[in-house]
Amino acid sequence: MIFLLIIYGLIVGSFLTAYTYRLPLGKSVKKGRSICPNCNEKIAWYDNIPLLSFLLLKGKCRGCGNKISIRYPAIELATVLGFVGTYYLLAACGSASPLSFNLICTWQTKLGVLSLPFILLVFSIVLMIFIIDLEKMIIPDELVLFGLALVFLCLLLLDPSNLYIHLLTGFGAGGFLLLLHILTRGKGMGLGDVKLALFLGSLLGWPWTAVWLFGAFLTGAIIGSILILTKKTAFGKQIAFGPYLILSLIITLIWGEALLGMYLFY
Repeated sequence: MIFLLIIYGLIVGSFLTAYTYRLPLGKSVKKGRSICPNCNEKIAWYDNIPLLSFLLLKGKCRGCGNKISIRYPAIELATVLGFVGTYYLLAACGSASPLSFNLICTWQTKLGVLSLPFILLVFSIVLMIFIIDLEKMIIPDELVLFGLALVFLCLLLLDPSNLYIHLLTGFGAGGFLLLLHILTRGKGMGLGDVKLALFLGSLLGWPWTAVWLFGAFLTGAIIGSILILTKKTAFGKQIAFGPYLILSLIITLIWGEALLGMYLFY
């Protein structure tokens, strides 16, 4: 199973590298093979094998010798790690492992055997949003709406009793960020973040959305301070908040139960 997930993760990761590069440029992934951005030569299939081709070519284009961007193997590797990590988190459900309390287990209860493909699809969506927002400061509507529709459909068909609380939580999270957007006149929060909060809040439900939002602001403050101190950015300069929302999502899905318990204890 792990071997299959690695292969599948590499294939999906290769698609995500192309999709996240072409979508902000308005290009379709259906048209044309990948080309070298330096020499504009089409990349042969044997030079386009995820991770392996990058290693065999030593990170350089076969045609012009120009360096291949590290984003390609990094996204492919991140996809593989995410797929394998999801499998282990689901496998931990119901065991004596400390990870057995991860929030992914709640979706296993709702979806059963469909939980693995569902979480892998959600992971792929948020990874694409993370990459595009980090590189272009854009959160594509089609990705957010697809993710929201996926969550809505799964809850409607397989867990309708919790549909309203999940949707209300999502709208509450989106409304909170929308208020920040209005109060800061768009400088502190973008509308893309508002839509993303609607999707991720609906995914998590209550009270995990509160833990997730708190974690996102805390993560943003810590990393933002480090970037300012290292002069990677300046105070008051607008930065992408989507990656912090997604980083906090991953933390909440894995350790949300423990974090909420600590908060209630203190």
